[in-house]
Amino acid sequence: MYLNSHSYYSLRYGTYSIESLVKEAAKRNVEAMALTDINNSSGMIDFVSTCKENNIKPIGGMEFRDGDELLFTGIARNNSGFRELNEYMSAINLKEKKYSPSAPEFNDVYVVYPFSKISNNKLKDNEFIGVKPSQIYKLISFNHRELAKMVIQQPITFKDNSRWYLHKNLRAIDHNILLSQLESRMHAPHDEIFLSEYYIIKVFEQYPQIIENTKSIINDCSIDFDYDISKNKKTFTGNRYDDKILLEKLAYDGMKYRYRKNNMEAKRRVASELEIIDKLGFSSYFLITWDIIRYSLSRGYYHVGRGSGANSVVAYCLKITDVDPIELNLYFERFINPKRTSPPDFDIDYSWKDRAEVQDYIFKRYGRKHTAFLGTSVTFKGKSIYRELGKVHGLPKSEIDALTKNPALETGRNQITRHINQIATLMVDFPNQRSIHAGGILISEEPITCYTALDLPPAGFPTTQWDMYVAEKIGFEKLDILSQRGIGHINDAVELIRKNQALT
Repeated sequence: MYLNSHSYYSLRYGTYSIESLVKEAAKRNVEAMALTDINNSSGMIDFVSTCKENNIKPIGGMEFRDGDELLFTGIARNNSGFRELNEYMSAINLKEKKYSPSAPEFNDVYVVYPFSKISNNKLKDNEFIGVKPSQIYKLISFNHRELAKMVIQQPITFKDNSRWYLHKNLRAIDHNILLSQLESRMHAPHDEIFLSEYYIIKVFEQYPQIIENTKSIINDCSIDFDYDISKNKKTFTGNRYDDKILLEKLAYDGMKYRYRKNNMEAKRRVASELEIIDKLGFSSYFLITWDIIRYSLSRGYYHVGRGSGANSVVAYCLKITDVDPIELNLYFERFINPKRTSPPDFDIDYSWKDRAEVQDYIFKRYGRKHTAFLGTSVTFKGKSIYRELGKVHGLPKSEIDALTKNPALETGRNQITRHINQIATLMVDFPNQRSIHAGGILISEEPITCYTALDLPPAGFPTTQWDMYVAEKIGFEKLDILSQRGIGHINDAVELIRKNQALT
C-alpha cells in the first residue's frame, strides 16, 4: 500500500535516510514499497540494496513537482520504467523539456495523479488517481467507473510530529522565509506517516476495487540492479579480445620507447600487468584513458598522471603517467590486484585552460547518453545548519553570526537557541543540495539513465544525481580529469622563455 515514500534525498523536504526509511518499513512488516523522491532518483541504488537486505520488495519511482505543485507520481514497472522516469527528469533538467501537468507517454510506468487533480479528462490505461485515507469521505459522490481508476496513496515523509516540525523547518529553509511565514501549500500535511496496512485496508474496505488496483500495481512492479559487475564501457574496440590485443601492442610499443626493447625487467612487468588487467576486465579502461591522453597530446596539452595509477608500468608505457615504476620500485598491486575490492581510477591533471577541451572531447567521443560527470551531495553540517535555522527563526544578523561562530557556546544562552540546537541535531548530514565532483567522469556501457537521472550544473555537462560511493557500489570506475593551476603556470613560463629567447 506504500506507493509514495520520500527520503531525505527529496531535498529540504524528506526526513528519512534511506536506511531509516527501510528499517522503519521492516519493523512494520511491510512487504513492498516504492521510493518516489521528488524530481530525483539519488537514493534508488541504496534503496534497492537496503530493501533486499531487509526482505522488502523494492519498487522504483519518482514524484514530479513544479515548485510546490505536485504534478504526478511515476511508479516504474521494471528497470525499463525506471529508465523512462530518469530520462524524463533528465530532459527537464537539461532544458530539453518543461514541466507538464500531464505525464508523457510511458511504456513501463504507472502514473498516479493527486486527488486534487481529478477532472473529467479520460485517463490512460496506465494512469490512476491517488486517494489518501484521509480523503475517503470525498469518494461518496463518485460512480463505479471513476472509482475503478483510483488507487490508495499514503505518502510517507516523516516518522512523527517532531519530524513533521523538522520537515516544516526544512521547507522554510527551502523557501528562505521565516517559519511563521510558511503556508500550508508549501509543506506536507501532518498525516504523511507510516499507517499500518491493516488500518489502510480497513479504511477502504467499502471500495474493494481501489484496494485491488493498488495491490495489482504493487504485484506488477519490481526493480533490481546487479552490484557485482562493472558498469563501465565494456570494450574500446567493440570486442574484448581485440581490446586485449590492442592494449598489448600499445604497451609493448610504449615499452620500447620508455625502456628500449631489451629491458628484461620491463618485459616481465608489462607481461605480468597485462595478465592481471585482462583477467579483471580492465583493458577497455586503460584504452579509454590512453585515448584521452592521445587526444590531449595531439593538442599539445600538458598533463600529469598521478595517484596509485603511477604504479603501473603499462600506464607509463601508454604515456598516461610519466613516473617510472621500475626505477622507483613501485608495486603495481597497489593500483590493481586480484583481491582488491574497490575499482581503480586514474587521476589526470591538466591546466585549467585545457581541461574543458579534454572534457568536451570525452563527452563527444563517447556520447552524452553514456557519459556523465560524477555528482556529489552538499550536506547540512556544523555552522551552516545554525545559520539557516537562525534565519528561519528570525534571529537578527548579529545573533546569527555569534551562533554560527561558536554554536557550542551560544546554543544554551536562551530558549530559542536551545530550540534551534534541538532541530539542528536532527538534520546533521541531511543532503542540502546536489553538486559536482571535482573531476570524476563515468563512461557507461548502458545509458547512464539506467541508473540515475541527470542534472545540468553550471559546468554544462550532464551530471549524475548520486556520488562516487554509490558509483563504486553499483560498479563504476571513474576517470578523474582534474585541474591543476601549477601546470598552467609551467606552460606560461615555457611560453615566456620561448618568447624572450626569440627576442634576444
